[in-house]
Amino acid sequence: MDGSTDDADLTSFPNMHIEMPDLGTVSVEIEEAEKMTDTRALLDNMTLAEQVSLLSGDTFWSLPPIDRLGVGRLRLTDGPNGARGAGSFVGGVTAAAFPVGIAIGASWNPDLAREIGSALGDEVLSKGAHVSLAPTVNIQRSVTNGRNFECFSEDPILTAELAVGYIEGLQSKKVGATIKHFAGNESEIERTTISSDIDERTLREVYLIPFEAAVKRAKVWAVMSSYNKLNGTYTAESHWLLNEVLRGGWGFNGVVMSDWFGSRSTAPTVNAGLDLEMPGPTRDRGSKLLAAIDAGEVSVETVRACVHNILTLMERTGAINDHREFKEYATNRPEHRALIRRAGAESAVLLQNDGILPLAQQGTVAIIGPNAKIAQIMGGGSAQLNPHYVVSPWQGLADALGEENVFYAQGCSNYRFQPLIENPTTFEFFQGRELAGEPVNVIEEPSSLGVWLPPVAGGTVDPHRFSARMRTVFTASEAGGYRVGLTSAGLGRVYVDGRLVVDAWASWTRGTTFFEEGCEEVVGEITLEAGRKYEVVAEYARHDHVNLYIAAIRVGIGRFSAEAEIAEAAAVAAKADHAVVFVGRTGDWDTEGSDLRGIALPGLQDQLVEAVIAANPNTIVVLQTGGPVEMPWLSSARAVLQCWYPGQEAGNAIADVLLGKAEPSGRLAQTFPVRWADNPTHTEDDAVYPGKNGHVRYDEGVFVGYRHYDRQDIKPLFPFGHGLGYSSFAMSELTVGLPDAAGAVTATLGLTNVSERPGSAVVQIYVGDVEASVPRPVKELKAFSKIALEPGEKRRLSFILDARTFAFFDTTERCWRIETGEFAVMAGFSATDIRLSGTVTQKGAVLAL
Repeated sequence: MDGSTDDADLTSFPNMHIEMPDLGTVSVEIEEAEKMTDTRALLDNMTLAEQVSLLSGDTFWSLPPIDRLGVGRLRLTDGPNGARGAGSFVGGVTAAAFPVGIAIGASWNPDLAREIGSALGDEVLSKGAHVSLAPTVNIQRSVTNGRNFECFSEDPILTAELAVGYIEGLQSKKVGATIKHFAGNESEIERTTISSDIDERTLREVYLIPFEAAVKRAKVWAVMSSYNKLNGTYTAESHWLLNEVLRGGWGFNGVVMSDWFGSRSTAPTVNAGLDLEMPGPTRDRGSKLLAAIDAGEVSVETVRACVHNILTLMERTGAINDHREFKEYATNRPEHRALIRRAGAESAVLLQNDGILPLAQQGTVAIIGPNAKIAQIMGGGSAQLNPHYVVSPWQGLADALGEENVFYAQGCSNYRFQPLIENPTTFEFFQGRELAGEPVNVIEEPSSLGVWLPPVAGGTVDPHRFSARMRTVFTASEAGGYRVGLTSAGLGRVYVDGRLVVDAWASWTRGTTFFEEGCEEVVGEITLEAGRKYEVVAEYARHDHVNLYIAAIRVGIGRFSAEAEIAEAAAVAAKADHAVVFVGRTGDWDTEGSDLRGIALPGLQDQLVEAVIAANPNTIVVLQTGGPVEMPWLSSARAVLQCWYPGQEAGNAIADVLLGKAEPSGRLAQTFPVRWADNPTHTEDDAVYPGKNGHVRYDEGVFVGYRHYDRQDIKPLFPFGHGLGYSSFAMSELTVGLPDAAGAVTATLGLTNVSERPGSAVVQIYVGDVEASVPRPVKELKAFSKIALEPGEKRRLSFILDARTFAFFDTTERCWRIETGEFAVMAGFSATDIRLSGTVTQKGAVLAL
């Protein structure tokens, strides 16, 4: 919930109970009602087979048209930090790459999320699509979830507010948003089979809150079920979740679709309320559904209701009348470039600063680290896309300071897999799995990575029975030992100059790569000569052990790590006035399909940071990760800036913040623990995380994130909501009003910029039940506002805390309950930096679901 100034329009408060006529809303409702009438008439003219055809995709990214009735084709595209279109995870038509979810979360700015959503609407339309598979609103339960980078926050209220803005922006362009993954998908480990065992109170108070806000407030048009089971039942088959909660309880009137290959049955999914099976061609519907109808397992009325929901989505997005020839465009818009740069800067969190930042634009700067010249702009998995361009931190700073004033050293590597061969690479495709005969198609890619989804090779091969041969050239930069790495979703082997170096053909075991469809990296060693060109050939064959129809092969070659490189980097740092070390992770670490195995910086990066600090005390550390990391060198660093994966303008956005052209106005949306073991999911009981015997128990209940650290009195490395700026603010005069007739409370306070520089602050309002009959958090975020003020400017802020703010979910009576008693209302700049507090007394009350 956003705060606002006293003279703001009161309708901006999402929890404000006020009746106001809105002619615009009324006209929209009338238009929607007319559309429903037309949709029902269209439905009446459909045959049963035509109706069933709309309940599953016919291609990987689209539904079939019904030419007889003039019904167009609904197309979908992956999000959430861009619109990839119908291309593969590599290559394809370029697209704008926006900051990832955790970066938007760190902005604490729903208006920015709305701007990004609106821009993404343009991007989706440029790819010929009508629906974006975004945003991701799962809660950051653990610090090791590989997909945390896609999610907004560990807190449900912050997540909900950002999701509402994002969805409203996206749908303002008549592009459907798809809130995902519903629900309990907070880990990538065994995600397609595991059961997330979560009690209803925890579900209602934490994990369902963002979905509820998306439905009730943003009127989201689509929901994606998750792969996992929830309390023993696959979410795609959960009548309780999809019908009782989503439709019956919240009034959802859009489409519920499966995650890709996340439907595992016919009658159970349709009867539970799963409207759409994706992708196509269908596995569980079509003739199987027609047979289930004939057998009386699914009613015609149930099918009709599902089709009605599909047609409604097609009406809302215009797909129902879209008969255009499908074409994708690379629209590199200047306004999107500017927005990405501004958003990247606004998401940057200044964790520590002893006055060294912003950097003066005089003197020399050593730019060091594995992420300095390689732009880390996004995480891995379905969120990947082919960006229009990328700007590295090196390039951003060199452009701003002049190349004559900057020095560079890599120092060490941080790759998870051996580096790709960045040379033109040909892939020859063969029918069958034997690489026999002449290739039926040849495709060129920019590197030694091939990822294929049906249709493979332009439809020239059977996606279930084909083989491929990759050819490229590798030139060794230095003489010495190298590692050759192979990962493949299928059988694979690698030859260098005709010599077999890596073999994952004779023996192949499923691992965590390629959405848990690929093997772990198999590595061979080889000695190479400097400057010599080596032919690298990899062979691939599809096998039967697949669930998601992904075919892929990745080949990389990297030098043995050498500690001498760290000494070289320290020497470069010593000759500069300042050193900036760019460390962190990459999209191979922060990725869909696998969780992290810890939160220490990969490789020798901690040693690199320590060596650079020892060589140059004026060292700034810039982190780029999808979540928290341990920082053993923290006390020696003069400044630490967390920049996440900020999109294609990464280097420019980071340079803007370092040089003071932009304010580091981000605040942590996830607690950074001192060590991994401090996180509530890191216990000695595997059943709590990562799971055991097919189940993962959410035993911490509602005590997620900062709530856990409060409860256990554990001091984090950096608390939830923390972030410094280049300006300073003071709070004053907190007033907490009495509850109104509906139980809502108004809290007001003053905020003053007490510095000589313009800046912004995030005012955070927490509420705690002083004495409760059930375990409740010490405090919970209930409202916030990001405010920009000029030097010396003071503003009075007002926050509306509705009755639900004070309630917990009563699992016995299955209702929201407020207990009579005193509640603390706290205002601060982080979960541990509370500046003002007051109290209010509430009367007991029961609130409807």
